[in-house]
Amino acid sequence: MFLNYLRKFSPYSFSSLSSQIKFNILKLSRCTNVNQHRPDRFYNASRRFLSISSSSLSTPIFSRPVIDSFTVANEPLLSYEDNSNEKVALEARLRYYLDNVIEIPIVIGGKEYFTDKIETQVSPFNHSQIVARCHLATPELAREAIKTSLAKSKEWKNTDINYRIRCLLKAADLASGKYRQDLNATTMLGQGKTIAQAEIDSAAELTDFFRFNAYYLQEIYRYHPIDPSRQINNSFRLRDLEGFVAAISPFNFTAIAANLCSAPALVGNAVVWKPSPNALLSNWVVFKVLKEAGFAEEAISFLPSTPKTFSENVISSPDLAAVNFTGSVATFRIIWKTVAQNLDNNKTFPRLIGECGGKDFHLIHSSADLETAAAQTIRAAFEYSGQKCSACSRLYVAKSIFPEFQNRLLQIGSKLKLGSPLEKDTYLSAVINEAAFKRNASYLDFARQDSQHQILLGGNYDNSKGYFIDPSIVLTTNPRSKLMVEEIFGPILSVFIFDDKEIDQTLELIDQSTGYGLTGAVFATDREFLRKALEKLKYSAGNFYINDKCTGAIVAQQPFGGARLSGTNDKAGAPQYLLRWLSPQNIKETFVPLREWK
Repeated sequence: MFLNYLRKFSPYSFSSLSSQIKFNILKLSRCTNVNQHRPDRFYNASRRFLSISSSSLSTPIFSRPVIDSFTVANEPLLSYEDNSNEKVALEARLRYYLDNVIEIPIVIGGKEYFTDKIETQVSPFNHSQIVARCHLATPELAREAIKTSLAKSKEWKNTDINYRIRCLLKAADLASGKYRQDLNATTMLGQGKTIAQAEIDSAAELTDFFRFNAYYLQEIYRYHPIDPSRQINNSFRLRDLEGFVAAISPFNFTAIAANLCSAPALVGNAVVWKPSPNALLSNWVVFKVLKEAGFAEEAISFLPSTPKTFSENVISSPDLAAVNFTGSVATFRIIWKTVAQNLDNNKTFPRLIGECGGKDFHLIHSSADLETAAAQTIRAAFEYSGQKCSACSRLYVAKSIFPEFQNRLLQIGSKLKLGSPLEKDTYLSAVINEAAFKRNASYLDFARQDSQHQILLGGNYDNSKGYFIDPSIVLTTNPRSKLMVEEIFGPILSVFIFDDKEIDQTLELIDQSTGYGLTGAVFATDREFLRKALEKLKYSAGNFYINDKCTGAIVAQQPFGGARLSGTNDKAGAPQYLLRWLSPQNIKETFVPLREWK
């Protein structure tokens, strides 16, 4: 079949081809991983062997890898009904991690290291419960991680791309199967997520990142430059970066941590990974999943450390090729400045990829479906205690509909259960640590004391057992109040009522009153207004939602990221994200003598 197809497209008779080309064609025709229902792939693959002139038959020096073909889909969420298999399995893993304090080492080149400096991770909803003891890297070990990565990563870099893809697909299977409840349990205990929020994050989204990144790499490899004639062969080699990638992950999404370290490694880079001190336990499980899936020991170094140690020894390394970061604006600025100050020593210009949070908004227009708007605003503001970088923390409501909308909002808000994620029906739990507790409490204290603010719901806090902040709604008459413009990162929703006639000014206010540009949502049924809002708010959100909450981006459906102070908008969950970890090389080979010089 293949040879007949080739004869149809080739300008040369099969019998006239060189023995080497015949061999390559026959080998290709017998390749078991070629999609039998895509004959165009036969032609595209074989054309590399046919980029020749009539007078000079040559096989190109560089041949693009033939990538296995496969499809993927988003991971379904499990329901966790009482006595269901998944609920029973989760409860068993929760008991295990409650009964055992996990000792977490530093891992460099497959070797575990234990130091005298220990960091403990506690449950945010029960700060007397230690869930992990983690050894922190010394400056010497940080430098050793870089040295080992550079010295031993060549084998990983040269590994067949299909093998690396299979490793990540296996990691997805492990995360969604064997380790699903370990990931969920450690995320619940260590990061304070409810069952529902953990399942969305550490099971489904994490698995989606693994599967879709593997799929996207397959798609990226299909690109081939144009060959203007048969005398020329143009190839596009996808190289890893020279040096190593530093991955710095946040506490709030186990899936993000997994993506930050695995995506650069997938395309062949050596990664030095600093997990968040507030997510050590779940991140340790992620590391074990990747190791069991077949990632080489030198591909990812697991380097828990202080910010100072990591900055001075890893970020400042002359071999730094890129930084993959999710966290605060303040920290990303420090990283950027550190890299800039070391440019004279760097061997390349390091790439900086960062996602830094936001001051995300909902706008409720007078034409909105108020039941939908109220329900989705509650979800966006209070799921995971507002600790999503996409969480709604500023709300703009048209004056004409505010009384009814307020009633709906408070009616739902009053039913939210704050407590341990281990308890049934808990909607939100504690904030991550004492620093977050104090920050949120200070905003509530300010609102309570300032005449421009009125607390409509909540306003209380208690850290006697865990770091609990009541889900709180604060009405303000000042649209530029610090509650309306500063990122709080907690369960505090600030509300401003605007005059219906001043909708244009309100759109400008939303766009210009903060430096962020991550997520936002507009609720309206007026299509003309929606078109206006979409244009006026073009740069206010990297992820823009119409009649839906501003949280909950799904891999491959809503690639995630924002600009302005929200980051570099590289869109995790999309194909272009992987291009940030690649350094392409174009190769032009000419098969005929070129003797003209004028």
